[in-house]
Amino acid sequence: MLYVIRHGETDVNKEGRVQGRNGLPLNNSGFQQAESLKEKIDGIQFNYIFSSPQERAVQTAEIATGMQACNDERLNVFDLGTADGLKKEDVRLAGGIPDPAFYEYVEDVAKYVSRVFGFMKELEAEHGGKEINILICGHQCTTGTIRAYFEGMPEDGNILKLASRNGELKTYEF
Repeated sequence: MLYVIRHGETDVNKEGRVQGRNGLPLNNSGFQQAESLKEKIDGIQFNYIFSSPQERAVQTAEIATGMQACNDERLNVFDLGTADGLKKEDVRLAGGIPDPAFYEYVEDVAKYVSRVFGFMKELEAEHGGKEINILICGHQCTTGTIRAYFEGMPEDGNILKLASRNGELKTYEF
């Protein structure tokens, strides 16, 4: 079984800012969400724990499972470039992401989806069909992309509408 969780809340989330690679660690609410996840998955023996390298995701994975997470760069949050940390209402969007014509260094959506799908395909090839439990902790964009891997991409390409909320758990099977 594959368990996918989104990291708990940070002060950047609380302030209504877009949070990318310059994000903050969990705040008190985020720690409580991670503890709540711990209760939801209590008794599950995980064979593998994977996480985005972002501190907030690592913290959530390790609090929820009590195990050390294996960080994988392919699970890293979508790079928002120079829009990272801005108030959501102040960000000029193009198709649900910061407008790359206006902000520098915004990651290409197709490349982002490709790297997360690449991780998932590798995981499925190695562990699909086995009786094991895998936990992945990521971000809004990660959880949306993983859901798209199992359910298909939305027609408009907006993976964020498939995303989990902070501290939310979803399960999938290969």
